[in-house]
Amino acid sequence: MTRVLAGPYCTQILGDLGAEVIKAEHPTRGDDTRVWGPPFAPYTEESGLEGPGEAAYFFAVNRNKKSVGLSFQHTQGVEVLHKLVAKCDILVENYIPGSLKKYAMDYDTLRAINPGLIYASITGYGQTGPYSQRAGYDVMVEAEFGLMHITGDRDGPPVKVGVAVTDLTTGLYTSNSIMAALLARAKTGRGQHIDIALSDCQTATLANIASSCLVSGKKDSGRWGTAHPSIVPYKSFKTKDGDILFGGGNDRLFGILCDGLGRPEWKTDPKFVVNAARVANRVELEAAIEAITTQRTTRDWLAAFEGSGLPYAAVNDVQGTLDHEHTRARGMVVEMDHPGCGPIRMVNTPVKFSDSRPSIRTPPPLLGQHTDEVLTDLLGYSAEDVAELKEKGAIS
Repeated sequence: MTRVLAGPYCTQILGDLGAEVIKAEHPTRGDDTRVWGPPFAPYTEESGLEGPGEAAYFFAVNRNKKSVGLSFQHTQGVEVLHKLVAKCDILVENYIPGSLKKYAMDYDTLRAINPGLIYASITGYGQTGPYSQRAGYDVMVEAEFGLMHITGDRDGPPVKVGVAVTDLTTGLYTSNSIMAALLARAKTGRGQHIDIALSDCQTATLANIASSCLVSGKKDSGRWGTAHPSIVPYKSFKTKDGDILFGGGNDRLFGILCDGLGRPEWKTDPKFVVNAARVANRVELEAAIEAITTQRTTRDWLAAFEGSGLPYAAVNDVQGTLDHEHTRARGMVVEMDHPGCGPIRMVNTPVKFSDSRPSIRTPPPLLGQHTDEVLTDLLGYSAEDVAELKEKGAIS
């Protein structure tokens, strides 16, 4: 019962790890992201489907799921959900706190049906607190809880991260918490309610920046672009045709960089010999490095530092990432056959186990693709019952 990104990302992770995931969607609109495009993967002529196709956004976080088109605003739709709850281990939802109670889909109601149910609620601001009734997208939480303030160029305005990172980290926290709750249930026999807020997850992932503020009692040091506030050089530099990032995280690595740039004398220069001096002379050193890096191409610099031990990287765009030789070698892009769109390419699950094999078993579903299957095979409805529920608009 989740839409958009944080909840679907959480349940996709569980699906990749082997869970059977049933996605309950609005019977006519489905998940909001089904229309978030372009781009859309066009329908094949053979599918007989009409419209622009399936949204790439929806594809990103909805594999390994079965779609049931269902309205919990319809009494008989709620009855179907209650029957599902009785048979399921986990329910994940992302509605404003308290809003599901009027549909008899709140935790207290469902716990009475299934005391072992693990009920995870993902919201912008949590079940309690002064902001609990606010709706919240990722970017609002990035703004209000510190991330935008520390993201962007040193002298530029605050900016959001290129992907909805707060949604994604919330999805990760939720999937981990669900698995911990499953372990707890194995000991106690009881399920529990998990309260996950984007605002809390965003605050938690401020990590060392938040710790620095708490320890020092001072404000953070603001935006640093690709640079680091306390390590120099540690940023991207322009090349003849792009950008390259160097990480001189200690004096030894800085020495490797000096040799590779053809400036071994910097290793003994009092202005640069130790990191504290380099931080103090940041502007001079970074300008000197970029005066050299702009003389050669990114590929040239990658070749120059290959095998040196220095952390370095080209700054690639997303298509370059997907076509990267290392991405291919790690099996991070796979092809699946979609029932409406034919062959589609997808990003694979990133986790490799020595024995188990997480995988993409099924492509992202069409809206209501599995309604009949779930109601008849799992819940015991007859074909006539299903047809009647469709006629009444409870399911699709």
